[in-house]
Amino acid sequence: MSNFISIKNLAEDDKPREKLALKGKAALSDVELLAILISTGTRKKTAIDLAREILQKAQNDLNQLARLTINDFCTIDGIGPAKAITIIAAIELAGRKQASETKAKAQITKSRQAYDYIRYRLEDLPFEEFWILTLNRANIVIAEYKISEGGVSATLVDLKKIMKIAINDLASSIVLYHNHPSGALIPSDSDKKLTFKIINAARELEITVYDHLIISNNGYFSFADEGLL
Repeated sequence: MSNFISIKNLAEDDKPREKLALKGKAALSDVELLAILISTGTRKKTAIDLAREILQKAQNDLNQLARLTINDFCTIDGIGPAKAITIIAAIELAGRKQASETKAKAQITKSRQAYDYIRYRLEDLPFEEFWILTLNRANIVIAEYKISEGGVSATLVDLKKIMKIAINDLASSIVLYHNHPSGALIPSDSDKKLTFKIINAARELEITVYDHLIISNNGYFSFADEGLL
């Protein structure tokens, strides 16, 4: 207890809220921004101490931080469900902001644009999900749809559901997405078989599969870029 220093006793420039007000948000470190979300510490730890412990748990990687669950946060002494939920909500809001900047009448003409459009939904998930984008003739996004979700290594995909959505949207083409929670970016044999199955079904309806992206927290793999479509 003798080494404990309350945030109240810090110099004005070292208090995260006051520092943000005086110098702007860009002047704050990740620890300081996180401390603002945590708001209060404990008798033995300041909010900054708790923020530092959380970032250490995430290996000082904001992508890893986004993958932490409520239970993960609550393993840190001084962090309860309320603080954990506040942090998770802030991370989700930041992801949605990034997504909204990408989505305004988005046109998909290359794999990176397709990746940026939906990455925030998939890259930090602990289980697999399968999504599609429907595109018009100008390759402008009509809508996005989650087709299915599953376990750590697989998810079932309903081909009829994909085709029905594409027809209802009068889509000229579609982009397929799924994630690999393991971080691996190599398509499995089942990934390839599913892709070809969807391509063949779409072709009968004069709909093009523009790309299929595998997404992880390590980046993405594009079937189109690799000549696999």
